[in-house]
Amino acid sequence: MNSKVLVIIPAYNESANIVKTVQSVSDCGYDYVVINDGSTDNTFDVCLEHHINVIDLPQNLGIGGAVQAGHKYALKYGYDIDVQVDGDGQHDPAYIHDLIEEMEMSNSDLVIGSRFKVKTDGFQSTLMRRIGIMWFTFFLKLLTGKTVTDPTSGFRASGKKAIKLFSQHYPIDYPEPESIAYALSNGLLVGEVSVIMKERQGGVSSIGGFSSVYYMIKVTLSVAISWFSSHSK
Repeated sequence: MNSKVLVIIPAYNESANIVKTVQSVSDCGYDYVVINDGSTDNTFDVCLEHHINVIDLPQNLGIGGAVQAGHKYALKYGYDIDVQVDGDGQHDPAYIHDLIEEMEMSNSDLVIGSRFKVKTDGFQSTLMRRIGIMWFTFFLKLLTGKTVTDPTSGFRASGKKAIKLFSQHYPIDYPEPESIAYALSNGLLVGEVSVIMKERQGGVSSIGGFSSVYYMIKVTLSVAISWFSSHSK
């Protein structure tokens, strides 16, 4: 594999997890950048103390803003692929190789790490979250014709086309399903590969209230607007 790969680690109040997450990525031999998303705990100080490569955002932008900052970093420094690995310890960097391999074999521009493509014994999320995931899978299929079994997964690899596209525009709130619709509406190829995820090891989730009706309505509308606005251009 000759691709130049960057691992983006968005972190909001992840002081309890960030050192282990960075170490696991480094042990796999990948370049990385931590995006400290205006944490109110000592995440940034922990990064400095352990000489971690970190960008400190002056205020909280949300997961979308943090990930976009990582895409911009990847674009600026000429990376061929960037991979989002959340700072909470849920994503196993051992699967990064599988994401990249799938991208190169299928010529996909965006590859999602899916908990549901193949049945596994890994962490499957709560019942209400799984119901939400099934809804977004159905809705994306209805809109785009593409089946994505884990559309809320933040464990994903982006190739050059996706890095450029997402550097210009990336959804701010709960961006995972919307960014898939946006990528497909711009002609990018989206693939999936099976991964096993863990329960978060501590800290504060950057995505809350997943099971709420408000979340479902908001994200559904955002996905639809992203899809139809791109097609109306």
